[in-house]
Amino acid sequence: METPGGVPARPPSYEGVWRFTAPAVDVSVPQARHAVRDLLVRQGVPVHDDILHGLLVIVSELVTNAVRHAALLSPEIAVEVAIGPEWIRVSVEDNHPYRPKALEADYGQTGGRGLLLVREIALESGGTCDVEHTATGGKIIWAALPLSPVAAPAPGAAPETRITSPRPDPSAP
Repeated sequence: METPGGVPARPPSYEGVWRFTAPAVDVSVPQARHAVRDLLVRQGVPVHDDILHGLLVIVSELVTNAVRHAALLSPEIAVEVAIGPEWIRVSVEDNHPYRPKALEADYGQTGGRGLLLVREIALESGGTCDVEHTATGGKIIWAALPLSPVAAPAPGAAPETRITSPRPDPSAP
């Protein structure tokens, strides 16, 4: 596609921030995962397949945690997707004040490893994740990943800089 004068047209931008809310019920888990996937496809985000699969697991884990652990104090959750030129950030916000921590693997338990999985997927992809308090007393759990896999550093080379929160002010909602 070209503009008048033979100059190639700039491709449509896929950058932006999208937010949706959902009830804190089990059916919201697959709905949130599908909504995020559909958004990325609709926007034409050039995300690598491995990153996309990891991102969708992260969405499932974060929404599942909100549904299982925050629904009593937060009957509604919010999912936000922020896309930059080289990264994507997903976050889940609820009104429960408890700030969870990633548990280490305890092979005697059948659950409780969701945040550990989120952290490992984020780190393996070259991204990061964190938990932030909201001004209303709740929390936002987020993960930011690069759109393309980060190459492993050469032996003896310094590791590449990891993604930090794309929000200019982490306390901002």
